[in-house]
Amino acid sequence: MVDKKIIDQVLTSLREWLPQNIGRGTEKNLHAAMQGVFDRLKLVTREELEVQEQVLQRTRARLQELEKRIAELEQKLKK
Repeated sequence: MVDKKIIDQVLTSLREWLPQNIGRGTEKNLHAAMQGVFDRLKLVTREELEVQEQVLQRTRARLQELEKRIAELEQKLKK
């Protein structure tokens, strides 16, 4: 779920483009609509992305170690 702060930042930016007399109800509806769109997009936070990148890096490193070990074992079997 997208942080409420992000939606508030977008709404603040939109206020510059919207008429000055936009009602609070309209603003709440816009907020709800934006939240729905962001939820359907299944966006993740920067922190979540960085955690997954770290997991991927560790997995790749482990895979490389295992591939090297397999290659060494195959060489031993050939001899």
